[in-house]
Amino acid sequence: MSSSQPLAGPGSAPEHRYLLDNARVEAGERFGWLAELFDGVTRGHLDRLGVTAGWRCWEVGAGGRSIPEALATAVGPTGHVLATDINPSWLDPNAGYEVRRHDIVADPPPQPGTFDLVHARLVLVHVPDRARALATMAAALRPGGWLLVEDADTELQPLACLDEIGPAQRRANELRRAVRELMTRRGADMRYGRTLPRALRAAGLADVRAAGYFPVGGAVCGRLEAATVRMVRAELIAAGLADDAGIDAHLAAIDAGELDLTLAPLISAWGRRPR
Repeated sequence: MSSSQPLAGPGSAPEHRYLLDNARVEAGERFGWLAELFDGVTRGHLDRLGVTAGWRCWEVGAGGRSIPEALATAVGPTGHVLATDINPSWLDPNAGYEVRRHDIVADPPPQPGTFDLVHARLVLVHVPDRARALATMAAALRPGGWLLVEDADTELQPLACLDEIGPAQRRANELRRAVRELMTRRGADMRYGRTLPRALRAAGLADVRAAGYFPVGGAVCGRLEAATVRMVRAELIAAGLADDAGIDAHLAAIDAGELDLTLAPLISAWGRRPR
């Protein structure tokens, strides 16, 4: 998403403009690190839900290629995978899945009532009308089909460094708070992950369950943090939430391996459309 509107200030109505825009070059790097951190979690849930040959699957807000490709492999030539995004430029239409531009809030569900699985990861936290988006995804399910939604809950664990032992760790946590504030001003719900079981039940789904995953430390968390900070650097400075010197020092500490960085918990929730 893109817009030329000014950034909303504290107390203003949220400016629903996606902060982590797919059009940015850093987006591709972020997709790679997110896949390395979370694809194993997502694939585990897909396996438990029984995704197999012949299934019809819709990957919502796909972003990168890894999950659409994994789904295409799982369903085989007798199945079908649709990967959609408001900006599908990072997807590969020649990799065994269909690619389509789609806005999960503004557009109707493609092929309603036909999908065995609908999945979205780190999507709904950013959209302005989450209940409508969930209703659209639920409407796409066939009776007995599964909806799997995975989103972060930054308020559950807001720190970048759990072990705040010195200036570099304090700076990292200050920058994480600044990024959270910027995302909130853009309309993101930093508490959304914890609401997923209730939201899936409200969307009419049955057999709802949920689980959480919480990566701590390692080079991949650092690389994702660096890519994200570089991506939002100009917005942080323009909003008065950070300065060049602090950002440069934080990126240098990441490169030097001084920080054991972590992420917000990823909450995965799933439910079935009643038969």
